[in-house]
Amino acid sequence: MDNEIIKRLTWSLMLTASGALATLIAARLTAVAYRRIFNEDPPE
Repeated sequence: MDNEIIKRLTWSLMLTASGALATLIAARLTAVAYRRIFNEDPPE
């Protein structure tokens, strides 16, 4: 991987994927907390 463009593209893809995964996990955890606190599904 000596090509600088490939390195930057790989970094961007990894950063995007980790951000998307973190968002999904945060939304799931927040929904669980909301259900436990209010005993109902979170608003849409």
